Amino acid sequence: MKPRTILLFGLFLLLSQVVLAQNRNGMQRIQSAKIALITNRLNLSPEQSQQFWAVYNEYEDKKMELRKSIRALNAETDNLTTTDERILSSLKEMMNLRQREVDLDKDYMNRFLKVINVRQLAELYKTEQQFTRMLIEKLNQRPNKGIK
Repeated sequence: MKPRTILLFGLFLLLSQVVLAQNRNGMQRIQSAKIALITNRLNLSPEQSQQFWAVYNEYEDKKMELRKSIRALNAETDNLTTTDERILSSLKEMMNLRQREVDLDKDYMNRFLKVINVRQLAELYKTEQQFTRMLIEKLNQRPNKGIK
């Protein structure tokens, strides 16, 4: 390879690593803010906090996997070359995944109630919604860099 090609390839790798690091840092900051807000609003005791976060993190991981699968199926239905039969199959699978998400919510509601009281659980749900709204508002306030 030519030295110039090697240099360009190296710069590309370096830039891609910087972008990935920024994305990870941004996600960590968002997650830290969410944890701080929930901890503050629920007013957890030290005992509750340890048990709560173990259950909550498990719940969030499972929920994220289901949503990831739903997004993949959504992308598949957007593909113009996909057959009608495959789109219908994907739509049915999305409904099944959404039902699994509801079942997960019901299961974890009971698990949360073993660690926190019903008022704290209601506050958790409200706080999650508020956090999501705040995050969307912040994202909407950002200038659209590079978009014309």
